[in-house]
Amino acid sequence: MAHGAPDADACVKNILPELRAERGWTQVELAEKLCVSRQTVIAIETERYDPSLPLAFQIAEVFRRPIEAIFSRDKSSRKSR
Repeated sequence: MAHGAPDADACVKNILPELRAERGWTQVELAEKLCVSRQTVIAIETERYDPSLPLAFQIAEVFRRPIEAIFSRDKSSRKSR
């Protein structure tokens, strides 16, 4: 792997459940704000699905936080697909 290249196996961690709870939103309410299904919100929150870049930007806008404050790469845990 080239120096500085992203690790494709790195797991993307997020704090979506915490941010949603701070606002008192249900998964359905967040899904409606993002124009996605509740199942998509669940999959992102449980880290079974990494959002697309446009969706990650939309999530950041909804929570008024930078993407890096919501999502981070965890190189220590590998995805098992």
